[in-house]
Amino acid sequence: MATTPGAARPTVRSTVHGYPRIGPDRELKRAGESYWKGGITAREFDAVASELRRGVYAQLREAGVDDLPSNTFSPYDHVLDTAVLFDLVPSRFPSPAQAGDRDEQLRRYFALARGEQGAPPLEMTKWFDTNYHYLVPELSPSTRPRLVGDKPVAEFREASEAGFRTRPVLLGPLTFLLLAKAADDAPEGWEPIELLDQLLDAYARLLGDLEEAGATEVQLDEPILATDEGRAAVGHLERVYQRLGSLTERPSLLVSTYFGSIGAAALRVLKDSPVEAVGLDLVTDPEGVEDLAAVSGLGATRLVAGVVDGRNVWRTDLPAAAAELGTLLALTDELTVSTSCSLLHVPIDLDAETDLAPELRGALAFARQKAEEVALLGRVLSEGADTGFDAVGTRSPSFTDARVRARLDALGPDAYERPQERGTPTDTSLTTTTIGSFPQTPELRRARAAHRRGELPTEEYKRILRAEIDRVIALQEEIGLDVLVHGEPERNDMVQYFAEQLEGYATTRNGWVQSYGSRCVRPPILFGDVSRPEPMTVEWITYAQSRTDKPVKGMLTGPVTMLAWSFVRTDQPLGETALQVGLALRDEVADLERAGIRHIQVDEAALRELLPLREERRQAYLDWAVRSFRLATSGVAPTTTVHTHMCYSEFNQIVGGIEALDADVTSVEAARSRMELVAALGRRGYRRGIGPGVYDIHSPRVPSVEEIEASLRLAVRHVDAGNLWVNPDCGLKTRGYAEAEQALRNMVEAARRVRAEIGARTPTGG
Repeated sequence: MATTPGAARPTVRSTVHGYPRIGPDRELKRAGESYWKGGITAREFDAVASELRRGVYAQLREAGVDDLPSNTFSPYDHVLDTAVLFDLVPSRFPSPAQAGDRDEQLRRYFALARGEQGAPPLEMTKWFDTNYHYLVPELSPSTRPRLVGDKPVAEFREASEAGFRTRPVLLGPLTFLLLAKAADDAPEGWEPIELLDQLLDAYARLLGDLEEAGATEVQLDEPILATDEGRAAVGHLERVYQRLGSLTERPSLLVSTYFGSIGAAALRVLKDSPVEAVGLDLVTDPEGVEDLAAVSGLGATRLVAGVVDGRNVWRTDLPAAAAELGTLLALTDELTVSTSCSLLHVPIDLDAETDLAPELRGALAFARQKAEEVALLGRVLSEGADTGFDAVGTRSPSFTDARVRARLDALGPDAYERPQERGTPTDTSLTTTTIGSFPQTPELRRARAAHRRGELPTEEYKRILRAEIDRVIALQEEIGLDVLVHGEPERNDMVQYFAEQLEGYATTRNGWVQSYGSRCVRPPILFGDVSRPEPMTVEWITYAQSRTDKPVKGMLTGPVTMLAWSFVRTDQPLGETALQVGLALRDEVADLERAGIRHIQVDEAALRELLPLREERRQAYLDWAVRSFRLATSGVAPTTTVHTHMCYSEFNQIVGGIEALDADVTSVEAARSRMELVAALGRRGYRRGIGPGVYDIHSPRVPSVEEIEASLRLAVRHVDAGNLWVNPDCGLKTRGYAEAEQALRNMVEAARRVRAEIGARTPTGG
């Protein structure tokens, strides 16, 4: 980093865009689930939330961060918070009779997320290309945006009273509207962006309230600008920030963008607007620096430079980051060091991990450590002291396995192709099945924990697992499902389970990250070349198959999903790493087939999730994603049925990729999205098996037979009944047996009725 001799060093501050909100011991998860069950009141839930917020402020201050964000906490989802804040709620969720009734407010809030009898929840989908899920607002021309809540103001005041000066964070109006969907009653062709002017009125009032409360700066998050849709909305962007920037009663405005470059056009609009600061992600996409050069720098507009990766767990190369920040000082009059995005996407504290290998642990940084990196970089630029770099360390060394690389090099083109002439998956229409997991009872979780601690002998643990498989198989036979699953009682998580058995992966004890609401996962760390030392699932699948004459599916997690839901090494292209995982899974698929399993499901729940936000980069991604899946599955005989499954996402953008996987049956989320993908596949003449979810497992609602019938009738309008499978949206692990069993009974009965109605073939068993 160079400075002019004799010149005063600039004052460089530090901040983060956001921080994990679940709590160091997942306190938010436990409080939410307790509230849903009636174990605590709304007031008690709020007390837990308040304590979590104060803990975040204290941790950031201890890390040395100068500027602290607030309103980054959410009871469930920040997009939902925005919808509720501005009264953008569907009419099926009426407002509380008494405006001040906190219990009724919180009940309604969670009903929007989880649904209730007679009121299906809002649609859920992935937050850009992350594994975080948000609730999709439903808007129509009759919607009237208006400020009805005070959450950002209340949390700012709460922080102030606790001695913390904060910067309230809001979801930007452009991102909110472009992520929203038109409600079913909206006229064809109407788009939520038409509500922009009304929504800006509500934002203007909120900014005034925040200024009155004492806020000196507000952050408005506009990650939509990293997408093609956002880049095409430059005209709307200009309207938004000319309008909000021109308000006379407002705090300073920081427009924060992340998940990629926003392009020179959008950056020029922000530079020329009255906003005081712009945040850029300079980790995800190196074009961000090019954008700055293209607009000749930001001048008087402060740059909040995201140089510490907010989405992965590797330590920052601090000397390189400091050098980059030094060059950025020539492009702005004022600089703040920050993370590339909110730290919501990484675990909280590396200090909670004591079992990782020292050489790996020394290369990692979780949220707390990343906040320390940001603070250190700010001090270095302000004070010129760089002696702290040696103590902190940088990225990890490479971990390679020559045997894995030699096997991949030896593969020919036939390793990625299946025979075109294949057997028929089943001899039925509207074949019923489930996605994989069955409810994990408290007893099962306790047994797994006791076995992990060494308190339960392995043979006794296996006896418990076999008993649970017996229960699941018997229940499915009694309900009348056609293709069964073993229920996955041995698995803690669909990625972690396999990561624990693959070379090249490490797992954590406390590395929890929020996926949605109270759902938290522990993404494993993929640090080296991947291989499979021994079979991972064969024992359990073959045991389940021995208990029934009906077919049982083998269940594996696909290579793209193993990457998407892990923290992945950055020293080689993702496509190369995906092929290594695909090769390891190919060995498992071969062992399952040799054991007599004729239905094998390789879940690619995250195929859409990793899709680049820009169209120009998508085909290259789909090429390696499809190639890794086909490597895992193309070694099977023509008589073996290959299934795959995909979770909450907007799938219409990857229909071609779904076809290219060459799976015999694809099951997808569809209950909340009203069969949109099925219609798209029908228009393309899709001829393989498709299983649109008819039971939303992320909601405690049990769909009626009639509700499922309606979904199936809609599906058979677009797809031949012989290719249609009937299944839930996803695995049943998070549900209880009572609700799951009733929902499956309703599903089987609905399939029977529709099958009879259309005169389709009836099931004949295995």
